[in-house]
Amino acid sequence: MSTPGLPLSVYQFEIYGKGLGGEKPVVPTSFDGMQARAEAELSDAAYGYVAGGAGEERTMAANRAAFDRVRLVPRMLGEVGTRDLSTTVLGTTLNAPVLLGPVGVLSIVHPDGELAVARAANATGVTHVLSNAASTTIEDVAGATPDAPRWFQLYPPNDPEVRRSLVARAEAAGNEAIVVTLDTLTMPWRPRDLQNAYLPFLLGEGIANYTSDPAFRAKLEKTPEEDPQAAIGMWAMTFPNPGMSWDDLAALRSETSLPLLVKGILHPDDARRAVELGIDGIVVSNHGGRQVDGSVAALDQLPAVVAAVPETVPVLVDSGVRTGSDVLKALALGARAVLVARPWVWGLALEGQAGVEQVVRSLLADLDLSLAMCGLSNVAEVGPDAVVPRP
Repeated sequence: MSTPGLPLSVYQFEIYGKGLGGEKPVVPTSFDGMQARAEAELSDAAYGYVAGGAGEERTMAANRAAFDRVRLVPRMLGEVGTRDLSTTVLGTTLNAPVLLGPVGVLSIVHPDGELAVARAANATGVTHVLSNAASTTIEDVAGATPDAPRWFQLYPPNDPEVRRSLVARAEAAGNEAIVVTLDTLTMPWRPRDLQNAYLPFLLGEGIANYTSDPAFRAKLEKTPEEDPQAAIGMWAMTFPNPGMSWDDLAALRSETSLPLLVKGILHPDDARRAVELGIDGIVVSNHGGRQVDGSVAALDQLPAVVAAVPETVPVLVDSGVRTGSDVLKALALGARAVLVARPWVWGLALEGQAGVEQVVRSLLADLDLSLAMCGLSNVAEVGPDAVVPRP
């Protein structure tokens, strides 16, 4: 965690200082460098699962192209000696407008999986959104994150009893909000995984929150420990929910007092309808390009979604966020905060908790420096005049 009172950007001098003794960062400092090393070190199946997207992966490319179409406009002499990156979203205080987005089955890239991420989040003070599809239980992750805020991400199962149980557990474990993912109600066509004939869930990876859940376990003739294949089969029948309706979302809203955000929104009308049902926040997302090949880029849809909902409803964005300047661009287009995923997953894969910490601290330092060099002293000052379209 950064030293209180010092800017987050001081991390660069920590790196340079260690360099005087011959010590270099534990993982590459660029996204491409981390991904290349991960490809060399991970199994083909694990690497493909994280790196891949839907179809020909055109949506992944579109996400990055969307960020490149937006250019920052640095301003001079903004008196930026003291900077404040903190913000509040739905009652959760963030040390910067950055959350670690939900990523499932992390055990396939590192044995410590979600526990390493939780500990890194705790050490850096950032909010971690735990995936429903985790290899570690809600409760164990809560125990590893005593000092940083936590959110929980829910894939709504087709069984209402299991849904209610997962939500109740998230509340009891001290999560401050629930992120309901709507764009993954069924599995997509992912050629990289198909080529490897690899779906980690069918090997028992990423289903810990199901096999530990009392409502789920009650439906099994034998415990998951006694008959793991039966538990995997039950998961395969419980997870898909293509018949989910807006009425089901309204029912979920009635089942918890926690703030609810919906993730996967790309159309303004969907955002409006969610808010009409009492949803508290929106996450503009195309799941990092993993669901629909040829989809619109999330960043391109952000301004229209922001305009469609009341100012009191925070809109967040993910899909393609890599750098501090990306965060600034998203804020300028109306996002309250961003969720970042693949960069820290590569950090986890390469060096566990230390790798995640480096990625997070690097991103926050980059954001702090970019904010200052754009003449701004706090994230609340970032507005539409901070960017222009690329010529």
